[in-house]
Amino acid sequence: MQTLIVALLVVACSAYAAWTLMPAGARRALATSLLKLPLPAAVALRVRKAATVTSGCGCDGCDHAPAKPAAAPAQVVRFHARPPR
Repeated sequence: MQTLIVALLVVACSAYAAWTLMPAGARRALATSLLKLPLPAAVALRVRKAATVTSGCGCDGCDHAPAKPAAAPAQVVRFHARPPR
């Protein structure tokens, strides 16, 4: 039983790593082909999102990033000589 659980974990982790590291075009093609299978609603929603994403990673992070604040003005650095001892 323990070996079966470990085997399932290894397969699941390998599939996750392959999906994450896969190029976006290949991921879209695979997601489109997976949509033809009868999937549970929660899984089908995620696969449908992966099939329709047009940006690079699909995380919705890059296009919704807050605007960067303006750069701070340059400050002058002053060095003071040590008094002689």
